[in-house]
Amino acid sequence: MTQKRRGIPFVVAAPSGTGKTSICRRVLAEDPQVVFSVSHTTRSRRDDELDSRDYHFVSEPEFERLTAEGAFLEWAIYNGHHYGTSAEALERALAEGRDVLLEIEVQGARQVRERRSDARLVFLLPPSFAELETRLQGRGTDSREEIARRLEWARRELSALRDFDYAVVNDDLECCVGEVLTIIRTERAGNPEALRRRLDPAAAEGRLRASG
Repeated sequence: MTQKRRGIPFVVAAPSGTGKTSICRRVLAEDPQVVFSVSHTTRSRRDDELDSRDYHFVSEPEFERLTAEGAFLEWAIYNGHHYGTSAEALERALAEGRDVLLEIEVQGARQVRERRSDARLVFLLPPSFAELETRLQGRGTDSREEIARRLEWARRELSALRDFDYAVVNDDLECCVGEVLTIIRTERAGNPEALRRRLDPAAAEGRLRASG
């Protein structure tokens, strides 16, 4: 009897304003073999979000209870809110042979790196910090002080790049989506060496820091 293929967990992380959510939604729409890992969060639901589709929206006491029970593969506090990935839900999907896309914060991605050797980590980058600032301003949701804080945090998050397997620059949405899809299909096929060299995180870090 042929053994069922186990799925691969693909982690996508990025500084705020890089376009992570838009890219992940497109990837999910274009590759039916990938399912989305719905995280738990304590932040408020936005108007275009649905509970259990975009996030499991829970109270802080409920999140703390789940944390104490060891329910999360990873969890982090970002911008004053808690985020966490259900270990049980992830393992169930992987055992069914489904590849799983985890859209999580950088500090959560580092926890996954420590706990799951089968995870493949993708870091999305802006073309430059100037472009990231422009994108954050264009959202019209943050004060100048908040934008400055997010930019400083993004610079700090670059220190995590070397924990990732791939770095993809989002200078064009279509190209970025295509690169992430290529990563998933290449890892699925089991021959990622050349692609990892081309999308090397250390090289991408150097280019972004040189941009200022």
